[in-house]
Amino acid sequence: MKVSENWLRTWVNPNISTDELVATLTMAGLEVDGVETMGAELQGIVVGQIETTEKHPEADKLQVCSVNVGGEENLQIICGAPNARAGLKVAVATIGCVLPGDFKIKKAKMRGVLSFGMLCSGKELQISDDHDGIMELAEDAKIGTQLIDYLGLKDNAIEVDLTPNRGDCLGIKGIATEVGVLTQTTVDPIEIKKAPVTIDDKVEVTLSAPAANPRFVARVMKGVNIKAATPEWMKARLLASDIRSIDPVVDVTNYVMLELGHPMHAFDLNNVNNGKLEVRFAKEGEKLILLDDSEITLRDDTLVVADDEKALSMAGIMGGKFSGINEDTVDLLLEAAHWEPVAIAGKARSYGLHTDASHRFERGVDYNLSADVIERATELLLEIVGGEAGPIVDEIASEHFPQARQVKLRRARIERLLGIKLADEQVEDILTRLGMKLSSNDKGWDVEVPSQRFDISIEADLIEELVRVYGYNNVPSRKPVSEMAMIRQPEKKLQKLQLARLLAARGYQEAITYTFIDRDSQQLIDPDLEPLALLNPISSELGVMRTSLWPGLIKAVEHNQKRQHDQVKMFETGLKFVPTEDGLEQTQVISGIISGRRYPENWEAQNEMVDFFDLKGDLEALFALTAAADQFTFVAAQRNGLHPGQTAQILRNGQECGYIGKVHPQTEKDFDLEMPAYVFELELKRTVSRKIPKFEPLSKFPTIRRDLAILVKESVTSTQIVDLIGQTAKNWLKSIVIFDIYRGKGIEPGHKSVAIGFTLERNDRTFKDTEISKTLDRIISALTEKLGAVLRD
Repeated sequence: MKVSENWLRTWVNPNISTDELVATLTMAGLEVDGVETMGAELQGIVVGQIETTEKHPEADKLQVCSVNVGGEENLQIICGAPNARAGLKVAVATIGCVLPGDFKIKKAKMRGVLSFGMLCSGKELQISDDHDGIMELAEDAKIGTQLIDYLGLKDNAIEVDLTPNRGDCLGIKGIATEVGVLTQTTVDPIEIKKAPVTIDDKVEVTLSAPAANPRFVARVMKGVNIKAATPEWMKARLLASDIRSIDPVVDVTNYVMLELGHPMHAFDLNNVNNGKLEVRFAKEGEKLILLDDSEITLRDDTLVVADDEKALSMAGIMGGKFSGINEDTVDLLLEAAHWEPVAIAGKARSYGLHTDASHRFERGVDYNLSADVIERATELLLEIVGGEAGPIVDEIASEHFPQARQVKLRRARIERLLGIKLADEQVEDILTRLGMKLSSNDKGWDVEVPSQRFDISIEADLIEELVRVYGYNNVPSRKPVSEMAMIRQPEKKLQKLQLARLLAARGYQEAITYTFIDRDSQQLIDPDLEPLALLNPISSELGVMRTSLWPGLIKAVEHNQKRQHDQVKMFETGLKFVPTEDGLEQTQVISGIISGRRYPENWEAQNEMVDFFDLKGDLEALFALTAAADQFTFVAAQRNGLHPGQTAQILRNGQECGYIGKVHPQTEKDFDLEMPAYVFELELKRTVSRKIPKFEPLSKFPTIRRDLAILVKESVTSTQIVDLIGQTAKNWLKSIVIFDIYRGKGIEPGHKSVAIGFTLERNDRTFKDTEISKTLDRIISALTEKLGAVLRD
């Protein structure tokens, strides 16, 4: 928003320079993007008076004018404007002036007659769109005066870049309030007078959408002179705010909007059918031609102001051309309303529009100001275009009309958040100047928020206002002081960092993949699960939430293989999202993948590829961190996406905690892998608990080693053998190892020979031979009875 400094200083005039004013606004959160010096391009343009005119001897349409500019001699200037005449006060560009557009005025000869300057039109000076003739100045214009001084164009346009929450500053009134508070200067607002009501004409207003439009104010004015001239002071202020003068009625509505921050609209009363207005939602497919001549098709979620036949305007956005002000307008219908920001937000953009009105209404406009806006506009119109004013019609839907918000402010909270203590008098002065009403209590104040401040709803908002006005630079810099307690890290729980460090030490790289994946990849891994679909996905390739980390890791491997990386080991920790009957189960997991060579290529290493047992070995090292590796078992299983013969379910104390396996050949093909890949996935919750180390005295007595060789069926696993021996030997078993498995000559098909070595130890005394024999017999008997084992000779 651009603000005229001259206009602003009529409201509040602190004893500071323009630069200081700009710095003050910026430091208070109303960032100033720049300051434009107005009228600089009109230097040298002066007020002159045409003394005499003569017809050019060689051109019928040109006149030779003698122009008095306050110098010793009149200037001879040739002019072709039809309104050039003796006695007219005009804008004169003298020799050496540079007009907008970099047009330099020089002495010229036109058909044999010299011209020493130029008589200018408003368009040539870029201060209006009038180009039908030269500018006609008022008779009281002093000859020789600089035009920018006479028109009040010597000004600074301050461009303020407001954040969306500060809609209250989209007007001179709001900016002046801020400057007054920041500089502790008295603000002198304009006095809004009630216009004399001289006619009884009024319109009937119906609020058919009261939740979106709880207030609508209207007034009829008759007998206006639309051809009257807008005062130069008003044109100058509009120009400084980047708004061109159009006609006096439109200029007044724009002026009031810039002054008070509340948009309004003027209709041609004679184009409002039966003098009735209804605020309603548009009918689906209803059409409207706007003031910019574009025709739009309205949706049924768009508010319109309509008569009993048709829509007249898009509420809070733009008026319709049919009901707009034109050169034949003599009767007006003025309108100012409160539109709920939610009802207007986004509507203009959805139609490809952006207007000054929609910009303000989307952010929130003072709901108590509508009637004052009409009164102010009426006052200005009566002065400029004349006419008579009717009574104000003020329709309010009280059940939907906003009520003043009450916010509690505590002294202790101010000090806690800001780190400084503000005196009660200072707090009250700042908030009162901002238009708030305060009533004190034991802990602080009850604050009534003014109707223009839509951005204040909680205590923190008020404290923000205090520090903003007090000055951020005035708050002392202090090092934060707080009591910081160390977060308890239970020894029974492994940290994710410990798992990550171990995997990194074994050659893994940590990966981070997207939490959402494409549906096809999801179906390859978990075809039986219907994943959670995103309502507004970034792309179709990121449309559903992952039910496993494997798809992302497999794609990462595929990406690396296509770039000639023949040894890939990666892991990732993160959430997977599994739909359940009760909703969505979010589980923290750690997953990994390996593919390619076992060792980096070199002269000594053979060209061996990783296999299932490489990954299994990495997991066993991971489980060793828990000091309870014996609690984990691998059980042959099947899982979607994995090879049916190279997949194992991982159990901890009989409870499932994950899977390990080779990626299914068809899945490898679908993912376009060039080499086989092996994956694992573990639920962290069931993996990270560990056994607390407990010291036991070292035995002073010798250990006993015994070896057994047994024949068992191929279906018997090493885990079953080890677990059974452990249960049988109980506390005496120190260690156990399977040191050989043999299949071949001398062994029946479907069987295998397993050689087991186990060590026994007592802490209290040396073993007796009978104890060792009985223990060995119990182990052999258990293996025979439960696993069908036969002792080899």
